[in-house]
Amino acid sequence: MAPFLEDNAKGNGDSHKAYLKAPDFQNFEHPPRIMVIGAGSRGTAYAEAALEGTNAIIAAVCEPIDSKRETFGKNFIWNRKFPQVPQPGESFDNWKRWVDWVNEKSRECEAQGGTFDLGIDAAFVCVLDEMHEEVVRGIAHLGVHICCEKPMSTRLDSCIRMYQALNDVKQSSVASGDKEPVFGICHVLRYSPHNMLLRHLVRDKDVIGDVLSIEHCEPVGWWHFSHSYVRGNWRKESTSAPSLLTKSCHDIDFLMWMLCTPTSSAVPHLPSSISSTGSLKYFRKSRKPAEAGSATNCLSCAYEPSCSYSAKKIYLEKQLAQGNADWPVKIVNPEIEDIYKTKGIEAASNQLLTNLAEDYDSTTPLEVRNKRNYFGRCVWESDNDVCDDQTVTLTWDDDGDDPSRGAKTALFHMIAHTEKQCERRGRIYGTKGEIEYDSTTISIHDFATGKTTKQIPHAAGGGHGGGDAGLVRQFLMAVDAVEQEKMSTHEAQRTYLGCDLDEAFLSHAVVFAAEDARTKKKVVDWAAWWRENVGSQLS
Repeated sequence: MAPFLEDNAKGNGDSHKAYLKAPDFQNFEHPPRIMVIGAGSRGTAYAEAALEGTNAIIAAVCEPIDSKRETFGKNFIWNRKFPQVPQPGESFDNWKRWVDWVNEKSRECEAQGGTFDLGIDAAFVCVLDEMHEEVVRGIAHLGVHICCEKPMSTRLDSCIRMYQALNDVKQSSVASGDKEPVFGICHVLRYSPHNMLLRHLVRDKDVIGDVLSIEHCEPVGWWHFSHSYVRGNWRKESTSAPSLLTKSCHDIDFLMWMLCTPTSSAVPHLPSSISSTGSLKYFRKSRKPAEAGSATNCLSCAYEPSCSYSAKKIYLEKQLAQGNADWPVKIVNPEIEDIYKTKGIEAASNQLLTNLAEDYDSTTPLEVRNKRNYFGRCVWESDNDVCDDQTVTLTWDDDGDDPSRGAKTALFHMIAHTEKQCERRGRIYGTKGEIEYDSTTISIHDFATGKTTKQIPHAAGGGHGGGDAGLVRQFLMAVDAVEQEKMSTHEAQRTYLGCDLDEAFLSHAVVFAAEDARTKKKVVDWAAWWRENVGSQLS
């Protein structure tokens, strides 16, 4: 259990009541200093969470897009002082320039017989998924604590290289007597009050006995999927990764956390087999309405007024016209938010429509298409290929006489075409009862009494039901515990994050195994798959 929940629970006679209230503001005696690498929506979300829940300091930013970097700096960094302009070491247009700057300053200090103060304790890596490996490996030697946005990387071999590099830093730190850096992965579902209570009830309170089966669903949301996985960055496996990884790797992690992660120092109960089915069912040319004809862009399509996936409806009528210039509108063009604030709705609308009208044809080079998004593109004429409907089945065999390590099954379903947007729901079946959950309420039915009781966890604000804020808070508490020498890194990881590098890597490996099962149409034997694809690669 996270320490802040234990603290809140003191004296109330039942520790689960701690999940029903907001945690206190975390006031560090020595506030951690944070570098955010990637000032997009995720980097901004974590910076906001850090400042809203703790007294940590956002000390620097690395971001290649000038407008994003300047806006982020004004909001989080140089708004604390006068004049409100970046000082040396606070703003970089590339993470490599930061590393070069650190190396240069270190050499200067060494030449003068001193030691350079990095000025940064922790880095949040929030760049594009395919850049995670390069950035994490490129800054790991600096000794900063790292929290990486999910997924670790987009390919199994890349995740393995990251794992090895971070393990090398760990071994080097141990050998030299330096502090071993904390590593966090943004599997934010672990840190929402709802899911923390759910796991507490199932694993610690044993309210339904031994778990026999879980059905877990991620309803992506019909227009959200079209935004991110048909028109957006994550639409193609070749330029991004399968949607099971980019969208649902933290759902697979959630299931492993619920069924596999030990509550003590015991060895985790690993799955025995993995199977998966799924495909791109709807967002393909064969499903295009006949009334749309040969149109490839919403703004030149006769069917647009009747189309649910009209980009004009999604981004203009339902968002910008209602006063929202933030996500998803600012993903179409980051400048629109400033245009809306400074020039008004008409100017912002005109700019949005200009961007939505952009399109490509057969003469557009593939490398040009792959480097950008076309948010006005017809959803049935896009170049997307990731699954919009997929199921994964994980099975566990009996493992000795321990009933908590008995045979069980987890079924995960990712589906694009839903009213709900990322509001997970599911059922957990046990030997004494069953639980139904829907991201806000947890209903527990007891077989013996026939009674159903409900728990309503604290409704935390922010992304992922408070998971973003919970992750940031717990990561920074782990960082503080190590920096102030209150705990070893291993102890801080387990106490505050409940997860370490091995466990983060394991969850990703399960996703890649599931994709092997889906694409090769086979049931994967987990132990054999690990030996062949992971064990043989690890030094």
